[in-house]
Amino acid sequence: MPIWQTINAISSSSSSSTSAPSSSSSSTSSSSMASNNGSGNVSHQSQSHQMGERSSSYSTSTMSLVAKSLLPTRRKLRLDPPTKLFFPYEPGKQVRSAIAIKNICKSHVAFKFQTTAPKSCYMRPPGAILAPGESLIATVFKFVEPPENNERPLDQKSRVKFKIMSLKVKGEMEYVPEMFDEQMDQVSVEQILKVVFLDPESPSPALEKLKRQLAEAEAQLEARKKPPQDSTGARVVGEGLVIDEWKERRERYLAQQQVEIGSV
Repeated sequence: MPIWQTINAISSSSSSSTSAPSSSSSSTSSSSMASNNGSGNVSHQSQSHQMGERSSSYSTSTMSLVAKSLLPTRRKLRLDPPTKLFFPYEPGKQVRSAIAIKNICKSHVAFKFQTTAPKSCYMRPPGAILAPGESLIATVFKFVEPPENNERPLDQKSRVKFKIMSLKVKGEMEYVPEMFDEQMDQVSVEQILKVVFLDPESPSPALEKLKRQLAEAEAQLEARKKPPQDSTGARVVGEGLVIDEWKERRERYLAQQQVEIGSV
């Protein structure tokens, strides 16, 4: 064989042997990159899934809070009339309205009146604590301003508003207005009441109902003024003086004995 053919053969074999490791290395590198890409995709998918779960949980809780805020507040009190206070229109005079308030929940509830005109309006009582199912009729006093600009009396719109707030309390306790300030985060606005004037000379169902409620409110006030009677039968008189029935009977018995002795 000529020498130049021998040199070409040696060169071919060495170049083929050199290219083989190169192709092997290339395939190994490709496999490694594919493996890395695969694990990277899995990790990315896992992170995306976790972020999706967190986003879904956050969205659910946010929607729940929004839904709760849109729901109407559950009433603790039933009011009658429910949204208005009716007053007889008598310019330059102090007039009265009445509203029945009943506790309709299973807990003791304190209520409190507020008004935008505390100098010309006041409530009796201004607040109280009602047991479950208990009710009372509150009286509201208001001074009626004379009409302005030759306005017809009943067309006059009052800017005065009243607000009734409620607060759940634990059992029987003495009512103090400060409890609403101390537990402000638990106070609910039951209703904002608008003022409506009635013609006292024109009979109407609303006027008749107002007169009836005012009479009931006066009767309740007189009943509260009477000395309370203890469960044992004792009556509280004056400034806390307790007169026991047994003591009364004993005094009557001794008086009778003295009469009998005197007659002998």
